[in-house]
Formats: sequence, structure tokens, C-alpha cells
Amino acid sequence: MARQLIKGNEAMAEAAVRAGLEAYFGYPITPQSEILEHLSRRLPELGRAFVQAESEVAAINMVYGAACTGARVMSSSSSPGVSLMMEGISYIAGTEVPCVLINVMRGGPGLGNIAPAQGDYFQAVYGGGHGDYKVIALAPSTVQEAIDLTVLAFDLAEKYRSIVMILADGSLGQMMEPAELPELRPVVRKDWDWAVTGAIGRPRRILSSIYLEPHDEEVTNLRLLQRWFEIEQNEVRYKEYYLEDAEFVVVGFGTAGRVALSAVREARQMGLKVGLLRPVTVSPFPFAVLEQLSRRVQGFLVVEMNTGQMLNDVLLAVKGRAPVEFYGRPGGIVPFADDILTEIQRMVSSPLHVVSDPRKAWLERMLTVVR
Repeated sequence: MARQLIKGNEAMAEAAVRAGLEAYFGYPITPQSEILEHLSRRLPELGRAFVQAESEVAAINMVYGAACTGARVMSSSSSPGVSLMMEGISYIAGTEVPCVLINVMRGGPGLGNIAPAQGDYFQAVYGGGHGDYKVIALAPSTVQEAIDLTVLAFDLAEKYRSIVMILADGSLGQMMEPAELPELRPVVRKDWDWAVTGAIGRPRRILSSIYLEPHDEEVTNLRLLQRWFEIEQNEVRYKEYYLEDAEFVVVGFGTAGRVALSAVREARQMGLKVGLLRPVTVSPFPFAVLEQLSRRVQGFLVVEMNTGQMLNDVLLAVKGRAPVEFYGRPGGIVPFADDILTEIQRMVSSPLHVVSDPRKAWLERMLTVVR
């Protein structure tokens, strides 16, 4: 199909439709409301289900019920709305049914603002709700990648009976770029052997996240962990830029990674041997590739639109083999490429040391800038 100029939120919504989305349940919140608005028109046109719920709590529980039937279902929200969904998300994880969630992140904590941020990394990567579970989290950096990952999300959700979260942000949701949408897939309800579809001619199927017997709960937790190890083995995704001869590596995801790429390209033009690793799956995280890089490079710079959340995973991967620096812009501020370039130049020209928490030195520098 031909490329068209399309807004990020509308692109993800239409990609979901074309991937076979059967039912959407959501509640409006900036900066993701265009997803809901687009689906409110498109799904009824196609004879599919759209429900604007009375709250995010209601929406995620409607997703839970519809997911139990084996349908392709989705919800979307932004940071505080996703927080409200956490109890239902944990129930979905405990019941082992597939669904897709889109989080168009905004500044926080609290109600925060409607500007783009990446402060929900911990929430997405480390579960967010109660109990032992993890979700697959995909972090696009362009509108085209947001389309492609939305389609992939439904396939991964069904493959692993898992929650898949698209971890976008307000910048990506609101920007317009040329992109190509996939062909419209027909809705084909698969004959899942676990789905609740009516028990005529077969034994009853009961789906629940309630395991009153501790042994049964333990078995469930171990099954979820075994499945997660399979996901880690098969589904790690990342993008590499200029890493072949890189002496220093910038690490960033989503919009921060996109801006960092511009800075890395400028640094390359200046003769600096700098590369970029951009995780596409922030969960599962590309620990192995970072561990390999840490054995040959002189240092890392982690760039995020928060106060250092993915930084923890980079530190875990590097294991003290190389220094790790940090540059973040929290609260809804998108870093400029020139700012990241300045950090790259500082990293390359200064003696680097392994420290336990790179955020402390970053905070001292930032306080002199923002006061």
C-alpha cells in the first residue's frame, strides 16, 4: 500500500483494526484520546465492538472478560489511566489470557501534565500490579514502527497467552509522519482450547486468577516464569546503529532513542566513534547484547525522558565492566539532540569511572541548569 501522512495515535488504532481487533474498551485521556476517537468510528463501521467505559477500571475489566472468549481485544490509556488499570492487568496475567494495551505516556507522577515522558518504564517492565508476572513491552520510536509493533503485539499476545503493552509517549502519539499501513486482515476467531465459548459438546472451561490453594498458585507462578524464559529466549528485539567500531555507546528507547540517534549521527560527523543501541523490546530487555558490548567499549550513556529507570537494567547488564553515564529529562520534557551531543562530548573527553548510581552526578549538573 502507498505511504500516507498519519498521526501516531491514529496509526496505532488503524493498525489494530487491520490486525483483526474485534473489541476495544477504553476511556479518554490526553494524549491518547485519538486512539479511542478513531476506533469509535472504525469498529462500528466493520460490525465490531467499541465501548467507551465509565472509567479505566471498568475498561480493563471489560477487556478481561472479552479476552476470555479468545477474541482479539485491546485498551489504551495514558500514565495515570494505566495506573488505574493495574488491578485488572494483574487479574488478566493471572488468568493467562491475551490482550494488547497501549500506553501513550505523559509527565508524572500524580496527575502530572499532558507532555511526553517515559516515567512508566518501571510500571511496564516490572509488572506494575500485584503478584509475580511480567508483560511484553514494545517501545516504538517512529510512526511506522508503532504500526508494525501494534500488529506484532496481537500475534505475541496470542502466542504466549500474555499481555503485550505498546509503550509509546505523547510525542509519538501526536506526531505525524509518512507511514504504510498493512492490509486489512479478516477477523478469524481461532479455536483456542482454553477459551470460554460455550460448553455444548465439550467439558466446561473455567478461567480464573483465583487459586485459594497455595500449591495451585505456586504451580501457576512457575508456569508463568517458564513461559517468560521462553519469551526471553525468542522475542528480544533491538536496533543497532554504528556499533561495529563504536568505542562509546548511547542507549535509549522510544522517543529518547530517536533523538539520541540524531545526536549520534552528529557525533559521527565530528569523528567520534559513538554508536546507539535502541531497545525495541524493553521487556524482555536486551541484556545479552549490552553484556557483550560492555566487554569492548569504553563507556555507555543512557538517555531517557525520566530520572533513570531503564538505567537500572543497563547497569545490571554491564555489571561494572564499563562506566555508565546518564542523561535524563523528566516531567514531560523531550531532550534536544544538541543536549545529548554535549553529553556525548563530555563522556568522550572526560575520564570515566564506574559508579554505583550515575544519577547523582547527573542530578548535580541538572540542578545548575534548571534553577
